[in-house]
Amino acid sequence: MKINGRRFISCHGLIVLASTLLIAACNGMSAPQVVSQNIYVLESGSAIQAANVKHDLVLSVSVPLALAGFDTFQMVYVQKPHELNYFAASRWADSPARMLGPLIVHALEQAGSFRAVVQASGTIPADIRLDTKLVRLLQDFKERPSKVQLTLRAQLIDVRNKRLLAIRQFDDFENTSSDDAYGGVTAANRLVQRLLGELVEFCVIASEHGLKNTENRP
Repeated sequence: MKINGRRFISCHGLIVLASTLLIAACNGMSAPQVVSQNIYVLESGSAIQAANVKHDLVLSVSVPLALAGFDTFQMVYVQKPHELNYFAASRWADSPARMLGPLIVHALEQAGSFRAVVQASGTIPADIRLDTKLVRLLQDFKERPSKVQLTLRAQLIDVRNKRLLAIRQFDDFENTSSDDAYGGVTAANRLVQRLLGELVEFCVIASEHGLKNTENRP
């Protein structure tokens, strides 16, 4: 429409133009990409075999610690030495060290070698204490098939006499059934099952020998 030689656009035309531009802009914008995450847990499989040795002792289990790089929900893998990487679409439900804590307590209870097994943070006085530290839990892709490596350091403390009874580092690996995060999870759980059995045996034997040595000291 012209008024005094000038061209004007009607209000209706402006609305149509703005709507057209808005639709074009929206069609041109890409929606944010949401990466869905697979969440996995560490858990024990078959029951721990009951031990023959019985101790009239209360064993407390400290919350496991973890070395730098492994105190995380992220799942660690390596492709070359000294470099840690993390899976983008897969993670643990909790840090592996924290998930190991209840599994260790349950395995020691199943063995039935101690009068009681308690969390170290509780109020029940203990005779001995188990401290653990996760040194590494990772999936190694430097060779195929990939393998999961698990290293845990454990020490048994005589609480009453304030001395170290025994210390041991558990170091094991398991080949994966598939070169992906899920293959790593299943291999890690097989490792955990073996580790729990070895850790129970360590606690039973070390507490027996360690406390006998204490009794024989002048």
